[in-house]
Amino acid sequence: MGAAHMEHLSTDTSTALRFITCGSVDDGKSTLIGRLLVDSKSVLQDQLAGVQRAGETDLALLTDGLSAEREQGITIDVAYRYFATPVRKFIIGDTPGHEQYTRNMVTAASSADAAVVLVDATKLDWQNPRLELLPQTRRHSLLVNLLRVPSIVFTVNKLDAVADPALAFGHISAALQAFAAAAGIAVRAIVPVSALKGFNVVDAEPGWAGYHGPTLLALLEQLPATPADTTEAFAFPVQWVEKFSSSSDTSQGRRVFWGRVATGGVQPGQAVKVMPGGQTAHVAQVLDHVREPRPVLAGHSAGIVLDREVDVSRGDWLLADAGEQGEAAVTPLRDIQATVAWMDDEPLVAGRVYWALHGHRWVKAKVRRVVHRLDVNTLAEEDASQLPPNAIGHVELALQEPLAALPYARSRVLGALVLVDTATHKTSAAALIR
Repeated sequence: MGAAHMEHLSTDTSTALRFITCGSVDDGKSTLIGRLLVDSKSVLQDQLAGVQRAGETDLALLTDGLSAEREQGITIDVAYRYFATPVRKFIIGDTPGHEQYTRNMVTAASSADAAVVLVDATKLDWQNPRLELLPQTRRHSLLVNLLRVPSIVFTVNKLDAVADPALAFGHISAALQAFAAAAGIAVRAIVPVSALKGFNVVDAEPGWAGYHGPTLLALLEQLPATPADTTEAFAFPVQWVEKFSSSSDTSQGRRVFWGRVATGGVQPGQAVKVMPGGQTAHVAQVLDHVREPRPVLAGHSAGIVLDREVDVSRGDWLLADAGEQGEAAVTPLRDIQATVAWMDDEPLVAGRVYWALHGHRWVKAKVRRVVHRLDVNTLAEEDASQLPPNAIGHVELALQEPLAALPYARSRVLGALVLVDTATHKTSAAALIR
């Protein structure tokens, strides 16, 4: 149900921004986040004392908390940190740059409002006006764009370590702009920074590297949060079934179906259809996250009580019943075209069967055909019979059961699948419905 049809709905006025840092390995992502935390006064003195090495503060240790990360000096898992300024609250995801941990970056990007893509100036032929970007920089930029991260900011780091910061920033900016234009990536800004020294991260260094724009933090404070999918028809993945709660004042003695509204909104009286069972019912009551009865919009948790007992389990979907409401229903699909970010160590080949996770529902998915593979360097779509590790491509999937799906361009929730290897149970791919 669209937002225009909802009555007396409260909107989320929170300005918290979820953003990730990404890019190639050793570009300074963890150090940048450490600098943001320290210079925004979000780190306690005892925390700073705990990241001292040989008398120097190692800012990367503020996010690299795993022992393997500290030993190897790399980021392996996604580390989340929280901080606030007088203007805004932030949730930061520090993601790994190594190819073998791309799956962790994709997981964090799928729910991010913004992505800060770091570029290490010292790794590039910065004196060359036609320099080539690193493959992992291009790959991460393509992935966050595919995942519909609304705001993408490039930060050129370590310019303090080159002989001519202004020349380097000019050439690297031109390369980033050319790449973004060719790939169809809308870039919010390109900022020169020194995460080590703090230039243009929180505190401005006017004119440094020929740049007179806002600092990275000032940009982040102004970026929009991701709007919820309130204009689509109502869709709700059931995460948990509360069976005949004793609190009869709220559940009316019936089961309560809990989850997060994926699209649209829900209020008492509207007709819903159960997917895949096909039964129909009406919503008797809607509870918010603190069990207060009120309508709920997309992006928020809800408990739904139906007017009659129907067979609903974890993994099922409650959808707007288009027959009664006259709205465009979510179309169940068994054959889908998908853009795949392949993250398994074994290549993707036609004929393989995987588990596909959609919402909280698991179904078997067979790879019918690999249509093409994207060359991250030339951005050309090449014919391919398989997708090697860390490749991006287009595939055809046949599902064992139909799923309530929308193209990913319309809904980040209904348009996304996770493919899992049936034998090893490793996450193999993120699949985005075309």
